[in-house]
Amino acid sequence: MKPLTTDEIDVELKNLDNWTFDEDMLHREFEFADFKTALSFIVRVGFEAEGEGHHPELFNVYNSVSIGLSTHDADDKVTEKDITLAKAIDKVYKTY
Repeated sequence: MKPLTTDEIDVELKNLDNWTFDEDMLHREFEFADFKTALSFIVRVGFEAEGEGHHPELFNVYNSVSIGLSTHDADDKVTEKDITLAKAIDKVYKTY
């Protein structure tokens, strides 16, 4: 899979909700009412990621979740695969 250029990533970020690009990864922070809701979100993201054959970095502290996306098969650079998963994650988040 071919990594996206910085310019391509900048264009894609305009179509994503609150994602940023730093250190060769897409990043986003999410906040929830409590730990249980944050954990539920992580599980749903896990199912989305597995369905895409993707494995994001997920970090959780109480009611917050931090997600990092890059494609391991592209030397840990951002690819279209990451953009697709970011859009799916945004859809999941909108259900909370």
